Amino acid sequence: MNDFEFTHRRQNPLTGDWVLVSPHRNNRPWLGATEESSVDDLAEHEATCPLCPGNARVNNEYNPDYQNTFVFVNDFGALLTESAKGQDFEPNDPLFKANFANGECRVVCFSPKHNKSLPELSITEINAVVDTWQSNYVALASKYSCVHVFENKGAVMGCSQPHPHGQIWAHDHLSTEILLENTNQLSYQKQYGSNLLNDYVNREIDEQSRVVIENAHWLVVVPFWAAWPFETMLVAKDDIRHFGQLNQEQKSSLSFALQALTICYDNIFNCSFPYSMGWHSAPSNLDDDSHWRLHAHFYPPLLRSESVKKHMVGYEMLAESQRDLSAETAAKILRSTAPTHYKHGK
Repeated sequence: MNDFEFTHRRQNPLTGDWVLVSPHRNNRPWLGATEESSVDDLAEHEATCPLCPGNARVNNEYNPDYQNTFVFVNDFGALLTESAKGQDFEPNDPLFKANFANGECRVVCFSPKHNKSLPELSITEINAVVDTWQSNYVALASKYSCVHVFENKGAVMGCSQPHPHGQIWAHDHLSTEILLENTNQLSYQKQYGSNLLNDYVNREIDEQSRVVIENAHWLVVVPFWAAWPFETMLVAKDDIRHFGQLNQEQKSSLSFALQALTICYDNIFNCSFPYSMGWHSAPSNLDDDSHWRLHAHFYPPLLRSESVKKHMVGYEMLAESQRDLSAETAAKILRSTAPTHYKHGK
């Protein structure tokens, strides 16, 4: 498929959403707001950080002197294990619909080192992160239908602590994104008799224009329907439907893909590249999840430099997503970055 260097729309088959693509706008002058540069000279241990080993958190509990990863229940979790009691909702009210939400929220510290983000960790250290994601996913999926493993990196993404960490939220209800992806993947399977993301992976491998990284078990692409400038999707090439199914070889392969992708991000503008990323697994309450394929979305906000951010405002908030940089051009930029992290030289 050729690059579309003219104004057009693309549809996301996982959600049904559309994005307006306007490549000609890349040459317009920029007079918008800029973000502060990231701080790279952090200490390995910060005495006031609530995530560093041995430090106190706000609940007066002390972190252990952990050596790899560390998981604890979020001190300010958005979900509680039990819903509020004594509250009544009117199930048939078409204008004021509400229902109970219960679940668990956990924090996952990736490393004891305060100054090392994911791309700066060794493969062995990333392996420990992947193992921790899996063990917590399995434990929570046995109790809840929907488990979200995610990371917000960088202050611009609302991350309050630079210490490398992510979160896991689990709940009984299906979140809006998971419900949309479940509906659309199932609809595709019924219509075409095949798995949507399996077909998509094969098409992207054939075309190559949006592929960023490929190894034995994983494919990283700037999706055809990407909304954010350097958005990527990390997809299992094997028939893996949720995080609990990954074997050791697939997890090791994933660690290499994660390291390579996050190094690509940091090397675009030689900075600690912010993003929100999250894994989408098949809901654990499905009788048949054959229409699912495990994948992760990376949504980075930077547009033209470390200090220039893409803002989803105006038309994006009131109509539909719009982007200037085509997915094919974004993939080319990502592919062209050095394989070694910029802090370690060329």
